[in-house]
Amino acid sequence: MEDQSNEALWYVVHTYSGYENKVATDLAKMVENRRLQDLICEIKVPTEMVPEIKDGKERMVERKLFPGYVLVKMVMNDDTWYVVRNTRGCTGFVGPASKPVPLTAEEVEKMGVEAKAPLTVDFAVGDSVQITSGPLEGFMGVVEEINTETFKVKLKVNMFGRETPAEVDIAQVEQL
Repeated sequence: MEDQSNEALWYVVHTYSGYENKVATDLAKMVENRRLQDLICEIKVPTEMVPEIKDGKERMVERKLFPGYVLVKMVMNDDTWYVVRNTRGCTGFVGPASKPVPLTAEEVEKMGVEAKAPLTVDFAVGDSVQITSGPLEGFMGVVEEINTETFKVKLKVNMFGRETPAEVDIAQVEQL
């Protein structure tokens, strides 16, 4: 890997199906043990909350957006490549075998991997809001909790005549 940069970029790592969370936790442990936090910055398994009907009851379940893949923000070099590549359950990077290809800024934005902080949160706990994008687009809800660190909002959404808990990105919500 001759053209190494010191910029941390997002790479896509392929895993055995169902092993995404295991690979993410194992990799995080390895990063900590080898003190590579400055080279391997973030590890994500993107998920979304979707309504599921089971036994006539609806509930929100977490579903992986990209089954079989883990996203890793890292500075690519021989050491970091080796650590990620040799994590149990990992089958390799997406891209040619010798040269993993980072996601473009456009891909990162489209996939919503890095939440951009909204300039202001113009709603508070107890306010009625509308969900403007994602699987729950168009639904109304009441804000229960706002987490500015994870850019998430917990809501009680009125779905099919019943209150259902939901968690969405702050950017997906606007005050009525």
